[in-house]
Amino acid sequence: MRFLSCLAALSALALSSGIARAAPTPIRVVVVTTFEIGHDTGDTPGEFQTWVERLPLSTTIPAPGTDHDVMRYNPELHVLGIVSGEGPEHMASAITALALDPRFDLRHAYFVLAGISGIDPNFGPVGAAVWAPSVVNGGLAHLIDPREIPADWPDGFTPIQGATPDPKPRPALHSLSGDMAYTLDPGLVRWAYGLTRAVPLPDTPGLRTIRARYTGFPKAQTAPAVLLGDTLSGETFWVGERMNRWAERWVSYWTDNHGTMATTAEEDIGFLQALTAQAKAGRVDARRALILRTASNYDMPPPGQTAAQLLAHETGNEEAYSGFLPSLDAAYRIGSVVVRELATHWDRYDAAPPSAPSP
Repeated sequence: MRFLSCLAALSALALSSGIARAAPTPIRVVVVTTFEIGHDTGDTPGEFQTWVERLPLSTTIPAPGTDHDVMRYNPELHVLGIVSGEGPEHMASAITALALDPRFDLRHAYFVLAGISGIDPNFGPVGAAVWAPSVVNGGLAHLIDPREIPADWPDGFTPIQGATPDPKPRPALHSLSGDMAYTLDPGLVRWAYGLTRAVPLPDTPGLRTIRARYTGFPKAQTAPAVLLGDTLSGETFWVGERMNRWAERWVSYWTDNHGTMATTAEEDIGFLQALTAQAKAGRVDARRALILRTASNYDMPPPGQTAAQLLAHETGNEEAYSGFLPSLDAAYRIGSVVVRELATHWDRYDAAPPSAPSP
């Protein structure tokens, strides 16, 4: 009884002194970006600045202990924007910190990761916006040096749980060895795609110049569009035709031949790992996650150029960044349609995620 009396006394003291914690703010949508170059407004933009200026996200909220130090908020839409920092570790840390932040109620929030990426020229064009049905971990594997792999292997990668490139049956996606793949809510992904597939994307002279070099890759030479395709998530910025072949094989293997390698990025596996873990504690609903990747470059060189030459071309060459600004614009242009729909029609989407039927 003495313990309960002490608790009651402490509660009364907190109330009388005005330090009782305010009720958490309900959030409808969290916009997740991975980097900002300088300031949040008024200079060369990264992924975050376009959202801050155009949605807008006008209210600044301190975010101590995070990579970016501040979050941004739109109180009319109840939309929160964050910068995770690049890489899966930064992403997992940022999402976990946000989920544990007592200032916010995220139990019904939708999480829209909107970031730039590389794209497979066998899948689509630079400048495209791609909704991901699934994410495959490209950073967790056994790797044998290419100079030592068996002659009949396609590449040097094997699952952590196996000693050959494609052991049968396929190992578990989630095990002590790590998380290899996540499938996002199919109905929600189809809904987001259906809502945005007809939104036009700009086709700039720079984009046309980039894709014109990819002769023999018909999908790479189409105009930018909204597409559906899977993301390979890994920290290594790999490049080249052979690595691209591995990526296509790896995505196909871990999705039981249902997935299609489309984009390559860093943070997506950490994003879904953190949301899944926090969902177990009831802090978030992992079914309400969406990933939109917009293509700023191809992940392999065009015909007549080596991987090393492409890497050199993309280092310190302004022409190589012709897809950068259009991809930032596409991330906002497409992502904001979904964010605004969810936030402004909350009566439809609060209780349960929207869902489009299978085709």
